[in-house]
Amino acid sequence: MTTEVKPADLKPKMNAKIDGVSKRIRKKRRCRETSMTIVRSPPVMSPLQSLYVTCLDVFKGVGTVPSPSGDRNLRHILDGLMPEDFWLPRNLQFLDPDDTVVYTIVYQSQNFSLYVLFLPENAVIPLHNHPGMTVFSKLLLGKVHIKAYDLVDPDDIDNSPSSSSHLKLACLKEDGIFTAPCDTSVLYPTSGGNIHAFTAITASAILDVVGPPYSKEDGRDCSYYKDVTHSISPNKKMLNKEEGKRYRWLEEIEIPKESRMDRMEYLGPKIVEVSQ
Repeated sequence: MTTEVKPADLKPKMNAKIDGVSKRIRKKRRCRETSMTIVRSPPVMSPLQSLYVTCLDVFKGVGTVPSPSGDRNLRHILDGLMPEDFWLPRNLQFLDPDDTVVYTIVYQSQNFSLYVLFLPENAVIPLHNHPGMTVFSKLLLGKVHIKAYDLVDPDDIDNSPSSSSHLKLACLKEDGIFTAPCDTSVLYPTSGGNIHAFTAITASAILDVVGPPYSKEDGRDCSYYKDVTHSISPNKKMLNKEEGKRYRWLEEIEIPKESRMDRMEYLGPKIVEVSQ
């Protein structure tokens, strides 16, 4: 006699099999989850911290200049910086039009320094140099007029003035107005406008990245100049190297009263120093 198997009789057995498979799957899944390693993303560096870390790699000390790749990397970081990265108000209302230029030191070391210059409207930073230094300048806020020169190699001059040893022949490299936001400008020890002056058309803030920093002990002291105003015609030697450029005699002068600056406490985000 054949016993008829009805679908209802198969259901409990099928359910038992399904439950068994489900339990095995859940057990395997728990094992995989238990053995899984959780990979956490590294924390995102602030723009200021990224600038600091890049400067550690770019500035190698006295007698060196940034490599082409280091130059590009630092420019890229600086071009992206905003006033908010230093907690700066965009109106700069804390500047008094009758006050002098104010500066604050963000960071300084033997190889480089970071500082922000605050210029009230119409304030002037006189014509000065950065001997043996590379300077990256980023205009964070405002509008400034920049005039910059490079000294001409004495070997390229047929006749130098004998009336004063303070006169130096210079080639004009920049004479224009810059408005934030704009690209970073760079000057090098002997090129790019190492002797320059700022005149604030509006209240302005300028970030300077300097490497190596000023040091009287190491012979990197600041000198000041004035433009003698009359231009000169380039001689044959100069034409061969600087065709179409404008030349001026610069006179080295005593420290002008306009060069005085006041220092203020840095109140922006802090840099976390790392070991090299």
